[in-house]
Amino acid sequence: LLADSARSAAVTERRARADVRRAARSRRRYERSEMRRFTRRSRRRRITWLISSAVVLTMLALVAVAVYSPLLALREIRVDGTSRPDIIDAVDGQLDTPLALLDTNEMTRQLGQFPLIRSFVTETVPPDTLIIHISERQPIGSILITGGYSLVDPAGVEIEKSVERIPGVPLIDTGGADASSDAFTGAIEVLVAMPDSVLSQLDTISASTRDDVAITLVGGGARIVWGSADNSEYKARVLQVALSKNFPGVTEYNVSAPGQFTYR
Repeated sequence: LLADSARSAAVTERRARADVRRAARSRRRYERSEMRRFTRRSRRRRITWLISSAVVLTMLALVAVAVYSPLLALREIRVDGTSRPDIIDAVDGQLDTPLALLDTNEMTRQLGQFPLIRSFVTETVPPDTLIIHISERQPIGSILITGGYSLVDPAGVEIEKSVERIPGVPLIDTGGADASSDAFTGAIEVLVAMPDSVLSQLDTISASTRDDVAITLVGGGARIVWGSADNSEYKARVLQVALSKNFPGVTEYNVSAPGQFTYR
């Protein structure tokens, strides 16, 4: 009986120890589960932070490559809107500069030295090309200045100077009045209204006010009494038709009164 009782006690003790171990394992599993549950948000924040950091570092690397890489350095400059090679010569000091680091202020200063350029727009074409789109000033006439002649655009901006009279454009005579005067403004309004076929036949245009514009044709041709700069587009069309008729021996055309064209 004593042996049976001892064996039974030993079995009971082993079972108790096994239960204790199972309970301990279950407790540890529970604690680990609870730990994971309570730290899940922290882990998610950590993972999110790591992913965000990786993305930022990747973007910084790409920006660094784009800005500083010699693969994206300026190799070619093209100019659109003019055929003057000296424009490229003025800005070629920026060759081999990464496109993202081109000095646009310096480019503006360099191109601003060309009076013929009215405005420009730059376009970068990766990996290595810069295109400069030029809008040129359009010459409308020349004015007499000290030492020669000055070619000007409709705003009165000087495009170039010449000792000799500049061919292909009429001479503007406003009695010394500057580009802000009514006389100059009136003469320009008339010239802008002229079709090319008539503009090419003009020798001089004179005005002392906006209301007394007069024109002479090339080759010692006829005089044109224009009068006021008002209705210049209509008057220009009338004059174009009159000149196309090739009236013989005409010394003067008068378009000063719209609808009452005369000649002699």
